[in-house]
Amino acid sequence: MNNLIECVDIFKTYHDGDRELRILTGIGLTVHEKEILAISGPSGVGKSTLLHIMGTLDKPTSGEVRFRGELIESMGRRAVGRIRNEDIGFVFQFYHLLAEFTALENVMMPALCMGARRSACVERAEQLMAQVGLAERMRHKPGQLSGGEQQRVAIARALYNRPAVLLCDEPTGNLDEGTGSAIADLLWEIHEEEETALVMVTHDEGLAARADRWIHLHEGKAEQRA
Repeated sequence: MNNLIECVDIFKTYHDGDRELRILTGIGLTVHEKEILAISGPSGVGKSTLLHIMGTLDKPTSGEVRFRGELIESMGRRAVGRIRNEDIGFVFQFYHLLAEFTALENVMMPALCMGARRSACVERAEQLMAQVGLAERMRHKPGQLSGGEQQRVAIARALYNRPAVLLCDEPTGNLDEGTGSAIADLLWEIHEEEETALVMVTHDEGLAARADRWIHLHEGKAEQRA
């Protein structure tokens, strides 16, 4: 199985005046292509921080992150930006949709922000909206959609560039149990259909247990659960 993301001896420390706060203390883990990896742990343990480091949204204080074997730190800004925009999709607990745009326009946003013409983006965005079960809601704005529908739009947006991996930060955490279960099922379906790797930060141990592998963070360290 090929390695997609490798984290080697990751430390992350924050400073608040004279106080030093160590969040991650020597984390090592690998994400394989086409697998589902769950990351759990108590609040404040550094789950989101680790996910952001894996997705190149943040940098470790020390340690190495590699994407398909290439050391992120040695890459130029443009190369890192390409990986972030093309190879990694992000799904967050709070959907971060743009309120003034329709659901369809939100799905197209990754391409529009890179200079693509709207007319060239519509077909792909419509296909994704149908894939996440929202073919009838394309022209609605986020404020007209339920929480579950907004998360489906966010997932479709994350898939636009056909990423190799989806990094999901508590994707069901802001939803009721039934809606959250439906979103989890959708992510598993996408994993099967698109052969996209999933890395999912979650407090839900039942959801974590469904993954191919389960890592639990405790006191800055990573423990293998399954």
